[in-house]
Amino acid sequence: MIKEFRNESTPVDHSIVKGIIENSGIPSLGDATIRDIVKLANKIEQTTGTPFVRMELGVPGLQPSSIAKNAEIDALESGVAAKYPMLEGVKPLKDEAARFIKLFMDIDLTSECCFPTVGSMQGAYAIFMMLGNIDPVKNTILFIDPGFPAQKLQIDVLGQRYESFDIGEFRGNNLKAKLEEYVSQGHIAGIIYSNPNNPTWMCLTDDELKIIGDISNQYNVVIIEDLAYFAMDFRKDLSKPGIPPFQPTIAKYTDNYVFLISSSKAFSYAGQRVGLLAVSPVLLNREYPQLKERFGSENFNYVLIYRLFNAFSLGASHSCQYGFAAMLKAANEGKYNFLESVREYERRAVIVKEIFQSAGFNIVYDMDLDEKLGDGFYFTVAYPGMSGAELVERLLYYGISAISLSETGSEREGMRVCMSQIGEDKIEPLKTRLLRFSIDYK
Repeated sequence: MIKEFRNESTPVDHSIVKGIIENSGIPSLGDATIRDIVKLANKIEQTTGTPFVRMELGVPGLQPSSIAKNAEIDALESGVAAKYPMLEGVKPLKDEAARFIKLFMDIDLTSECCFPTVGSMQGAYAIFMMLGNIDPVKNTILFIDPGFPAQKLQIDVLGQRYESFDIGEFRGNNLKAKLEEYVSQGHIAGIIYSNPNNPTWMCLTDDELKIIGDISNQYNVVIIEDLAYFAMDFRKDLSKPGIPPFQPTIAKYTDNYVFLISSSKAFSYAGQRVGLLAVSPVLLNREYPQLKERFGSENFNYVLIYRLFNAFSLGASHSCQYGFAAMLKAANEGKYNFLESVREYERRAVIVKEIFQSAGFNIVYDMDLDEKLGDGFYFTVAYPGMSGAELVERLLYYGISAISLSETGSEREGMRVCMSQIGEDKIEPLKTRLLRFSIDYK
């Protein structure tokens, strides 16, 4: 049972926060989406005038490279805004995407396998739609959780099916039996995970990726590798083009894969809504009779481009494709270390973890197998005696917003802490508010 307030003199007006929560229509803050919490925190800020320490939304807090901005300006001045881009994407981006995948993942793909999307979210949506229609029985997505809640929302919107499990207790050799528990039933079309993981920042090892790849090959299951935080495991230097170590990938172990590569986090380019979907050439050219019944063609490639991308948006932003292409080109040529600036998240995580732990919080997912968890964009915390939902709700009274781990598919209690909006100006308020919280709930 949650402890009651010792008094109602919280850093943010108690009665106002309570009223906004009660009138929000959200049954439980443990089930609140990221955008639900954003809306709540915005409302409380606007009503009370108290700025929040925002941890709920993973919006990048760093400036993108001028390389992209200048390339976009050049593209706009050349007149691309007046023209629809080709559905497959502009050639410079496709070419540099294929080079990038070779140089930073050590995987050979042709440019024909690389497609710009309106953020990697659109790439995920397209693949979910495809996999939900390739087989009348094999129609379910398996999430290796904890994971990105919005992807489950996409499947809900599509009216499709998913299942999930928390990988926390199934790392290493334990992963194989857990995966087979699901895929052996014959209904799993695809498996999705993020690496590094949102929200825990755990990273799958090559041994674990091989286990997933072997399962994919044995049961003909498509693997969706979400690389939203590409190469941001800062425990090793993945920033040198063509020089090991490389971003670990499932593509070393199976041909049944797609990559979702985001420009939002590693490239701080979130506002332009451009990402990449890269598809294994084997999968891209595969024929599925069920697709013809639903979309008019058996060919994976044709349906993806001329049915789904065509229907979704008629392509990704023309000028943004050139901006992203310029960053990839500079990274490929070793002229732009795209990871250098985003190491700021690592620095922040070290400081913020210490603040939480000093206030009596503990790290929920604290180890990466037998290695200490790295520091990066996210980590997870819990407070003794409180569920994740209770913790998220009570911290709103202290001007701190976050999402519950239950929303990410975790079976552990706690909340996700995101580094992106915690600049230098938020460190002291966070420290003061968490100290006050710890006094009230000790």
